[in-house]
Amino acid sequence: MLESITARGKNFMSYEEAMRLASRDEAFKATVYAMNTLLIHRGIYTQEEFQQLFVEWVKKEESKKGLSKDVSRPEAAFA
Repeated sequence: MLESITARGKNFMSYEEAMRLASRDEAFKATVYAMNTLLIHRGIYTQEEFQQLFVEWVKKEESKKGLSKDVSRPEAAFA
């Protein structure tokens, strides 16, 4: 949705207009993008640190999925 608007050559968009045009999912993605961009540009963390933590989170979530599928291990439900 947002791509088609900017593709028409419109150079300026207010925050309010962007919020109105964005779906809930797009608004969430834009928020994460903006926050991470600010944190990286301000030197709070590097792109590499972000990517490392991202991979760490995905691996942890994948591990939880594997544990929850194992019904023979009741403790897996509390991981």
